[in-house]
Amino acid sequence: MAVDMTVREQILMRLVEVIDPETGIDVLRMRLVEDLTVDEHTGVAAYTFRPSSPLCPIAHSLAMDIKRAVASVAAVKGQAITVEGYVKAAELTEIINREDV
Repeated sequence: MAVDMTVREQILMRLVEVIDPETGIDVLRMRLVEDLTVDEHTGVAAYTFRPSSPLCPIAHSLAMDIKRAVASVAAVKGQAITVEGYVKAAELTEIINREDV
């Protein structure tokens, strides 16, 4: 008997597949994605991306990998991403929210 997963649970299942290439550990175990919420009516997933260091050299590519993983869940219709703990957090937040996956 199949159990229906919530959209949030489906997203979490996809995020464990996103591996930080520098550590070989998934982004959930590294706690790079925080405060994940999903508006079940609009399909908008909101979360915070916190790179592993303020000067993380792969922050943009990792953010895009995360965004693609979240977008791969059929019920997700949009994303609201906030970047924190990064020297160019405001810039990356703006870029990542406007770039297509």
